[in-house]
Amino acid sequence: MSEAAVATGLVLRSTRVVTPEGERAADVAVAAGRISAVLPYGSTPPAGARLVDLGRDALLPGLVDTHVHINDPGRTEWEGFETATRAAAAGGVTTLIDMPLNSVPPTTTTAHLDLKRDTARGRVHTDVGFWGGAVPGNVKDLRPLHEAGVFGFKCFLLHSGVEEFPQLDPAELAEAMAEIARFDGLLIVHAEDPALIDGAPPPSGPRYADFLASRPRAAENTAIEGLIALARRLDCRVHVLHLSSAEALPLIAAARREGVRLTAESCPHYLTLTAEEVPDGATQFKCCPPIREAANRDALWQGLLDGTIDCVVSDHSPSTAGLKHFDTGDFGAAWGGISSLQLGLPAIWTEARRRGAGLADVVRWMAQGPARLAGLSTKGAIAPGHDADFAVLAPDESFTVDPAALHHRNQVTAYAGRTLQGVVRSTWLRGERIADHGAPAHPSGRLIDREDA
Repeated sequence: MSEAAVATGLVLRSTRVVTPEGERAADVAVAAGRISAVLPYGSTPPAGARLVDLGRDALLPGLVDTHVHINDPGRTEWEGFETATRAAAAGGVTTLIDMPLNSVPPTTTTAHLDLKRDTARGRVHTDVGFWGGAVPGNVKDLRPLHEAGVFGFKCFLLHSGVEEFPQLDPAELAEAMAEIARFDGLLIVHAEDPALIDGAPPPSGPRYADFLASRPRAAENTAIEGLIALARRLDCRVHVLHLSSAEALPLIAAARREGVRLTAESCPHYLTLTAEEVPDGATQFKCCPPIREAANRDALWQGLLDGTIDCVVSDHSPSTAGLKHFDTGDFGAAWGGISSLQLGLPAIWTEARRRGAGLADVVRWMAQGPARLAGLSTKGAIAPGHDADFAVLAPDESFTVDPAALHHRNQVTAYAGRTLQGVVRSTWLRGERIADHGAPAHPSGRLIDREDA
């Protein structure tokens, strides 16, 4: 009998439970896959309930990662639902939302969404939802995709890197945004200005400085300015993906003060890595927009701490090792993407504690914030009525990243050899343990849609 099947439920006890009210010692009671109560520490468990005493290991809500490229079907040699969700479970992530690219076909019609769901069904260790895509010519498909349960729509303002997911030009962007605003949907945007990228020096060769110069901050800043103007005019909800330019933070903050419905995310690699430490030829660090300088990273942290950045998500964008061109180290030729789905929590916790932030902050950025973005009202918090999704973290223990211990399909990562703080002991989904000491159990996740929110 599974742990969730016991009618009288389960009690998880810890001296460090992170709730919306803060961190405290508590007992968390679970019944029928939901949190039934948060009780005083040491309470007498209900009759028949199983008690799991976690000691000083911290009990966090399961993380919600709203930016994951699973690439399945079509590019399953890059990643797949089984491997991606294994990595997620091992890293304390209990819910993720899959990007509409780089699968073939992309999630740009309801038929393609059905294929995605058929591919994923029965193979996921975590709960999985789906973003739709906004591409040239599919405005007619946006409302049907919304009604079919996608959480919003991803678009690019410049070449996406794959031919089957083209970017929107300014007129197409306005048309898509106007349609999405009609049903109060959400547009999520890779915001870099194509003209400024085209006018920058093209990336070529192994020097990271040359690659960084090819993706200037101004490209992000200008694109975000344009999005703000359109969102203001059309009253559309817009989310800025993977923010790397800290210079855009004042633009975002000012737009919000005006009432523009704008949110923004950043990613562990922008908040923990720096351009100065990227070796030439180390294409495992290539992503777009790029990892920038240490001073920029510090300013991003200020935007995170003051709430301008709403959430931290992985942008897990894997590929085969061959596509990284390790033989030449050519940043121009290499695929851009950081694989970090399993490592986001310890990476962010390592840097957060160094800067004086606490576990409650990490939960706000990596569980509550993404759940709020996606409208997942029963995810991202340890509170009565929420799903009994948990990550158990040993926050004072450390480990050195060994790519061979990672569960995503191609064990390439920019974090190889780094020592990180915080070891994920176990992960729980609706009261069932889905990973234990880094070893995921059988796939028991569900496919979710906006109706489940």
